[in-house]
Amino acid sequence: MKLQMVDVVGQYQKIKGDVDGAIHRVCDSGQFILGKEVGEFECEVAGYLGVTYAVGCASGTDALQIAMMALGIGPGDEVISTPFTFVATAETIALIGAKPVYVDIDPRTYNIDPARIERAITPRTKAIIPVHLYGQAAGMDEIMALARKHKLRVIEDAAQAFGAAYKGKKVCSIGDIGAISFFPSKNLGGFGDGGMMVTSDPALHDQMRMIAAHGSKVRYYHDLIGVNSRLDTLQAAILRVKLRHLDRWNEDRRAAAHRYNALLAGTPVEVPFESADGVHIFHQYTVRAPERDALAAHLKAKGIPHAIYYPVPLHLQKAFAMSGGKQGDFPVTEGAARDVLSLPMHTELNEEQQILITQPIKEFYGVQ
Repeated sequence: MKLQMVDVVGQYQKIKGDVDGAIHRVCDSGQFILGKEVGEFECEVAGYLGVTYAVGCASGTDALQIAMMALGIGPGDEVISTPFTFVATAETIALIGAKPVYVDIDPRTYNIDPARIERAITPRTKAIIPVHLYGQAAGMDEIMALARKHKLRVIEDAAQAFGAAYKGKKVCSIGDIGAISFFPSKNLGGFGDGGMMVTSDPALHDQMRMIAAHGSKVRYYHDLIGVNSRLDTLQAAILRVKLRHLDRWNEDRRAAAHRYNALLAGTPVEVPFESADGVHIFHQYTVRAPERDALAAHLKAKGIPHAIYYPVPLHLQKAFAMSGGKQGDFPVTEGAARDVLSLPMHTELNEEQQILITQPIKEFYGVQ
């Protein structure tokens, strides 16, 4: 039996007819850039999330950058986020000339700890970017209260959490802007790169749409400096098909996560915490494991797929050395980076596969 971290081919095979039909419609239309499928998909995403506007773009990374550009963030500004995330979150802050300011994480959710944010706010702070890591929402009530108190903007980084909820609201519908990734391995993944910004603010919507199209509303008339970042029509057509299945797929992931929890009972592995405030959609199933690196080597020897998200916190990355980050700055994050291990998680995962995946973990810890 072949085990995989993500089974995008197996998922495709189950909806092949609908996906292939969508691709052929686009090919027959010849509208490969900003075809009608893009606008229809934007409307469907906005409706799904409970927001007013959605703007497709080329990637989740672009979504973050365009969101900050639309908010007027630039050189000399500071943006608060987490050091425990994929590099794109801080990379985009640096690319527009602003400074990433990190806040340590909650040890249970791995998301930014709202209780630590206020002490990081300075007169130069312009925004907070909470990351809904692994598919679980950050503490948005506390974050939004701080943002209102200090007149800050909030961009939700939902690259790993499309479909997750917080107190009855979909993530991306709570902050000023939500940034989404449609990378193939995401819960709603395309057949290539793709992303989206969502908002209920008409002025921000107009600004983001212009920025994503070279700063233009009317062709060849440019009101501001923008970028070239479009969601391909082919990707939009494929994603429209997959959106119809998303809630069921997320429930399949939740069921698989709960099976993992049961299979790992009795081991020293710490299974994922699920906050009562929201719905975790398990983009990753991430445990904390004693002797993580030795366990990872054991799994590799047994042919069991696994991954570490993320082994080096952003404040210790070479690319951000100019910021002067050092070991010990964010102890909770650094502890997580030493211990976390992600097991295979996808919509095609079944109990037989999960037994094969977890048995070597039990063997490693001497658990029957």
